[in-house]
Amino acid sequence: MSGAPISILDGNTFVVSDDRGDIQATPTDPSGLFAADTRFLSTWALTVDGQSLNPLSVDHLEYYAAKFFLVPGTGTVYVDANLSVIRRRAVGNGFREEITILNHANEKVELTVRMDARADFADLFEVKNATAKKGKNYTRVDRRQLLLGYARESFVRETVITSDRDVRVDEGGLTFAVRLAPHGEWCAELQVAAVGAVDVAPPPKAGSGARRGGRAFADAEDRMTHNLEHWLAQAPKLECEDDDWRVTYRRSLVDLAALRFSPPIAGRYSLPAAGLPWFMTMFGRDSIFTSLQALPFAPDLARTTLRALGDWQGATVDDFRDEDPGRILHEMRYGESAAFEEQPHSPYYGNADATALYVVLLDEYERWTGDVALARQLEPEARAALNWIDEYADLCGTGYIYYRRRNEETGLENQCWKDSWDSISFSDGRLPGFPRATCELQGYAYDAKIRGARLARLAWKDPAFADRLEAEAAALKRRFNRDFWVADGQYYALALDADGNQVDALSSNIGHLLWSGIVDKSKAKAVARHLMGDRLFSGWGVRTLAKGERRYNPVGYHVGTVWPFDNSFIAWGLRRYGFRAEAARIARGILDAATYFDGRLPEAFGGYERELTRYPVQYPTACSPQAWSTGAPLLFLRTMLGLDPTGDQLVVDPELPEGAGHVALYDIPGRWGRRDAFARARDTRPPGRVR
Repeated sequence: MSGAPISILDGNTFVVSDDRGDIQATPTDPSGLFAADTRFLSTWALTVDGQSLNPLSVDHLEYYAAKFFLVPGTGTVYVDANLSVIRRRAVGNGFREEITILNHANEKVELTVRMDARADFADLFEVKNATAKKGKNYTRVDRRQLLLGYARESFVRETVITSDRDVRVDEGGLTFAVRLAPHGEWCAELQVAAVGAVDVAPPPKAGSGARRGGRAFADAEDRMTHNLEHWLAQAPKLECEDDDWRVTYRRSLVDLAALRFSPPIAGRYSLPAAGLPWFMTMFGRDSIFTSLQALPFAPDLARTTLRALGDWQGATVDDFRDEDPGRILHEMRYGESAAFEEQPHSPYYGNADATALYVVLLDEYERWTGDVALARQLEPEARAALNWIDEYADLCGTGYIYYRRRNEETGLENQCWKDSWDSISFSDGRLPGFPRATCELQGYAYDAKIRGARLARLAWKDPAFADRLEAEAAALKRRFNRDFWVADGQYYALALDADGNQVDALSSNIGHLLWSGIVDKSKAKAVARHLMGDRLFSGWGVRTLAKGERRYNPVGYHVGTVWPFDNSFIAWGLRRYGFRAEAARIARGILDAATYFDGRLPEAFGGYERELTRYPVQYPTACSPQAWSTGAPLLFLRTMLGLDPTGDQLVVDPELPEGAGHVALYDIPGRWGRRDAFARARDTRPPGRVR
C-alpha cells in the first residue's frame, strides 16, 4: 500500500486501504474489506483515464468514515491539476463510497473512470498464515451490479457491488463514461455489500439500492454519527487541565464505540471486539478485561459480555476445542477455517484465565450497577465457572490452575494472557514443560472465590456455599504465598512447572497479584518495590519481563515490551494495597505515552528506558485500536480518582500525579444514579470530594 494504511470500522466489519482509498491486497496483507473473518474485497482501485491518482490529504472523519482528496498524475508542485477527485467512504453492512470529480478547467472534459474490483474471500487465518483456498470463485454481471462469489460446499460468501449511475459492468470491475462541463461536477455512489457475513443486511437489488444525489450515503453516515453522539453523551464528561488527557479520553471512548459489535446471540446489544486487524471478534479474556476497565463509563458492555460468554460457556469435554464444562471461551470465529474445523475457533476454549475472570466481572458489575437480577440470572454460569477451577483446571492435583493444550495441532500452547511461545521462562531463559501454572491465574482464582462468596450470600441466598468458597480462598492464599514466593529475590515466581518448581523470572504478572488480593500484606511492599524499580519500570510503564532476565527484549512481544492494559491493572492493584503515589506514577507514564500516539494507545510499545528514547517506541505489529489498550485510560482515571462502589454510594478518594492540577469527572453512572467526582493534585490544591 502507498502511504500509511487508513482504517475505518464498525464492529467486526472493517476496511483497510492506502491513502488513496485503494485496496490492492497481497495474500498476507491485512488490507481489504473484512466482515466476520472473511475478506470480501481484495482489490478496489480507482483510475481516471487509466491512471492511478495521487493523494493530497485524508480526512479521517470518525472511526466509521474517511474522505480522500486526490488529483490525477499530472498534478505537481509546478503544474496545477485541472481535475480533483474526492472519495467519501463510510463502513456499515459492507461500505458505501461516493466518488466526486471536479473539473477546474474552462473546457469540457470526457473521462473514463474505472473501479477495479476483486475478492479473494480469504479467511483471516489464511491472510495471517498465507494458506491457500479450497473452494471455487464465481462472478455474475448485471446492468448495474457486479457479484463476486465464493463457495465451498455450504459455505457461501458473496460481494455485491451496485451503482446509482449508468455504468458498464464486467467481471473485473465497473467503468463510467463521464462528461464534465467547464467547472462542472460529477458524482456517483457505489455500495458494497458483504453477503453471508454475520449480521449483515442483504444487498439492494440491481438498480434499486442507491438514490441519486448521495442521500442514501448521507442517511447511512447520519445514522452512524447519531449512534456515536449518543454513545458519547451517555459517558461521563471529563474536565481537566491537561489537554492531552482530554484527547486521550475522547479517543478511548470513540475507539470503544468502534470496537463494539453484536454477535448473533446478543441481539442489538454490543460487547467489545479485541482489536484491529486480527482480532475483530469475541475474545473471552479481552472482552472481560475491557468490560472491567469500562465499567464506570459504559456498564452495558459488561452486561452484554456476561450474557454472551455465559451463552457460549463450555458444556462438554472436547479435546479439539479444549472445551470443558463451565469453561469460558477464548475466541469465536466465523470464517471458512472455523466452519470446516481446520481451526478449533467455533468457538475455542483454550485459555486458563477467562473462567475465573467471568466471576470477577459478574461481581464487579453487580457492585457497580446494583443489577442483582442479572447476578441471579447468571448463577448457573457462575457456579459452573467456579466448579471448573477445582474440577478441571487443577491438572496436577495441587490446588492450582494449570494449563496444557489437548489439541496439539492447532490449540494454543500458552493459555495465559502472555500467550506467545517464549513468554513463560525461567530466569536463565529455559522454557518449562507443560502443564504450567502461572502466578496470576492463582490470583484470579482467589478473587473469583472471594467474589463468588459475596454473590452467594447476596444474590443466590446460599450462605453455606459462601462459607465454603471463603475457606477455599483462604487456603489457596496460604498455599500460594508459600509455594510461589522466591525468598532470595523477594518476589513471586512467574509460574510453577509440572513438578512444582518455581519458574523464577521476574515479570509484570506480580502486579496482577496485587489486583487480585492474593498477596500477603507482609509481602506487598517488596512487590511494589520491584514493580517501580529500574528492572521493571521503564519510566513509561512496567515491562512485561524485567531487565536482566535471560529472555528480556525491549521489543519482544511478551518479554520486555510495555502493555498499557497490563499497567492499568497493575496500577489498580498498587492502589488496592495502599501504594497510591506509585499507581499515579504508572498512570502518568502511560498517559504521557498516549500523547505520542495521538491519544490512541497501541497494544504494546517498546520497553526502552524513557531517558534513552524520550518517546515510546512502537511495537511493529501491535493491534490498533485494541480494546484493552483503549480501556486502559479509563481504568487509570478510576484508579487516580479512587472510585469505588461501597453499598449504594460512590466513594471518591483521589491521588493524582504531581502536576496534574484539577480533574473533574461528571455524571458517573452506577447504582447511585449519576455522581460527579473532583480532584486536585496534592502539590497544588486540596483533595477531592464527591457531590
